[in-house]
Amino acid sequence: MSDPRSGPWSSASGTLLLAPLPPPRALPRPGSLDLWLLRVSDARGTGLDAGVLDATERQRAAGLAHAEDRVRFTAAHLALRRLLGTYLDTLPQDIRYGRETCPCCGGPHGRPTVLGASRGLHFSLSHRGDLVLVGTAVAPIGVDVDLVADPGGAAELAAMLHPAEQREIEALPPPRRPRALARLWTRKEAYLKGLGTGLGRDPAADYVGSGSPDGTLPPAGWTLLDIPVDRGYAAAVALHGELTTPSPRVNRLSERDIRGDHPPSRE
Repeated sequence: MSDPRSGPWSSASGTLLLAPLPPPRALPRPGSLDLWLLRVSDARGTGLDAGVLDATERQRAAGLAHAEDRVRFTAAHLALRRLLGTYLDTLPQDIRYGRETCPCCGGPHGRPTVLGASRGLHFSLSHRGDLVLVGTAVAPIGVDVDLVADPGGAAELAAMLHPAEQREIEALPPPRRPRALARLWTRKEAYLKGLGTGLGRDPAADYVGSGSPDGTLPPAGWTLLDIPVDRGYAAAVALHGELTTPSPRVNRLSERDIRGDHPPSRE
């Protein structure tokens, strides 16, 4: 069996050798989290090695109708595997995913996990448009990134929200509603991902709100934060428990991180 702390490289003669990988990345401290952001356009010219993905991921990518969707999916899941590998001291292709029990129905489709992981790491992945967002923590975590919808799409989403959230949106001038709704919706999805239900739980059941000081409190036991991302997008993170460190900084991933030339580093 090969040493998981070793990676392939070639000598001057072309012989394949094994070079030691860097030591594992420290896990986020309790009460903190790490955030990682990739622009898919930065990886479009990169040779995306789909062989790192497992059979299920490759099948899902192949089933997407549009080439840009296949590139986004592949880049997102490569980024996730390489990040998890640096935390768990594991080659990205050796990571095996599982699912926790769903809190809604008890089925095996709750929060994603890494099977056999030697360290207690929680993670969440979201991708939309040109952006891929990954969050990691030692407590349950959910992240979401989305495009700001046009006014028609915003009205459709708003109808799915908690009544108090609908009132918050309706109280705003119409030009401000799409942006406010995108912020609120990403907070909602991040919370539901962290909970382990996703949209299997009615989005109207829980108030997450806009985070305004005079708003209703979000779900007990959770911290919800907006994440600054590119213009035209909104993003959020939900962490189970209290955030005891300063607001997290978003670490940018590059195409080199996708290729695996070096371990992703915090900025």
